[in-house]
Amino acid sequence: IAPVLEEAVVSTQSTGYEVAEGIITKLPKDFDTEAALRKYPTEYKQSMNTVLVQEMGRFNVLTECVRTSLINLQKAIKGLVVMSSELEDVTAAVINGKIPGMWMAKSYPSLKPLGSYVNDLVMRLKFLQDWCDDGVPNIFWVSGFYFTQAFITGVKQNYARKYTIPIDTLSFDYEVMREDLDTSKPPDDGAYINGLFVDGARWCREKMVLAESTPKVLFDTMPMIWMKPMKKLDIPDRSIYWCPVYKTSERRGTLSTTGHSTNFVIDMRIASDKPEMHWVLRGLALLCQLDD
Repeated sequence: IAPVLEEAVVSTQSTGYEVAEGIITKLPKDFDTEAALRKYPTEYKQSMNTVLVQEMGRFNVLTECVRTSLINLQKAIKGLVVMSSELEDVTAAVINGKIPGMWMAKSYPSLKPLGSYVNDLVMRLKFLQDWCDDGVPNIFWVSGFYFTQAFITGVKQNYARKYTIPIDTLSFDYEVMREDLDTSKPPDDGAYINGLFVDGARWCREKMVLAESTPKVLFDTMPMIWMKPMKKLDIPDRSIYWCPVYKTSERRGTLSTTGHSTNFVIDMRIASDKPEMHWVLRGLALLCQLDD
């Protein structure tokens, strides 16, 4: 029995080593936040500069944790460092295709399996790197932010400073855009966003309103949305559903030190031709990411 057990342990460690190597090679180097700050200095009328640099800093903390834990895991398998209980947890999670608890302590919420999580993380890092290299994007991938509320506040702050309006008198109206819209330039005010999924309904692209889900289709991709900051008193009165936006399908979070939920993002006014209670009973919500 002993040789068989030994062989199983070696095989498990070999698998863990290979998976760790695969993830390490996918991760880009840390963001140079000092260079980003020089290129995008803090400006009174462009809050997005601050949003970008702060997001880079948050992701650096996460990628440093991921990279360091995997390098130490490989060293422990080689016998160069002691296999601590934390590293054992990382090894078990990596082999079973789950996100290690050590990473989740530094991460944005996610219910994805390990492979999808790593791919999602790499896409988020690319989103920020492209922003840094090419300038402020015309369309923001709202699901790619670590701290989404900072972006939302930045959009509102830009508008408030542009028109010298107190920020606490502002809110948002939301217009779901047709897919043939010209996005070669950003809107004059507000921001175009994409990356959301409808859970509990679908978006009718003919009538441009919320509609019943297609049978056997759990989620629908939401088209691009125009977040339009405006005075609360100026928001037009029309038939809408106050649609909650969550980071994951878990739809619950804890109150973080910033005073924001770790999962709930914001309520969006989405066009609807049905009573609000109709969608409440269906548990309709927008999600920033799916579980797969």
